[in-house]
Amino acid sequence: MRITYEHELEELNKCLRDMAMMVEKAIEQTFVAFEDQNYTMAEDVIKGDRNVNDMERAIESRCLSLILRQQPVARDLRQISTALKVVTDLERIAELILRIKSDHAYHIVQHLPAMAASAQKMVHDAVEAFIKQDVEEAEEIIRRDDEVDALFNQVKSDVVELLKSAPSHADQGIDLLMIAKYLERIGDHAVNVCEWTQFCKTGALKNVRIM
Repeated sequence: MRITYEHELEELNKCLRDMAMMVEKAIEQTFVAFEDQNYTMAEDVIKGDRNVNDMERAIESRCLSLILRQQPVARDLRQISTALKVVTDLERIAELILRIKSDHAYHIVQHLPAMAASAQKMVHDAVEAFIKQDVEEAEEIIRRDDEVDALFNQVKSDVVELLKSAPSHADQGIDLLMIAKYLERIGDHAVNVCEWTQFCKTGALKNVRIM
């Protein structure tokens, strides 16, 4: 029975990794489409959101089935309930990606590509830390959120300089600030995943014991 249960947990982690890969790919495709003004690719990202939604529902169903059939002990219950939280955060990231759109100003704001790459890597590493139950790695990723925040401030400075030199780009400037804000929130959700990893291992969230 325990061997079957461990196998099902492995399958759950595989599904989470697959969903994370979908989200990472969406981030990458969004910014390639943004840079190249490739609207076909942008439409593919939007269509791909359906697959993310389907994966989210499948993972939720798998989690609930495990709880009902296996009646897990406290630590295992934490892992399954944490998976539910992780999949919700991944879905929030996917929703944010769908809101990113702008005109030809990508290269003007030089720190935006670096911010996108940093946020994407945080998502990847956060899910890997959860699957491996690596609390130390999760803590390191949480600290990396400061890098994303610093890049956000640099993007704001870039936009200010853009508006000073070309006031006619005001609409683009607003769009770019919104994109940077979405990326900052993606970093925040990656932090959430890391905090759920800590909870899964310790039963405490933000130093408050819950389970």
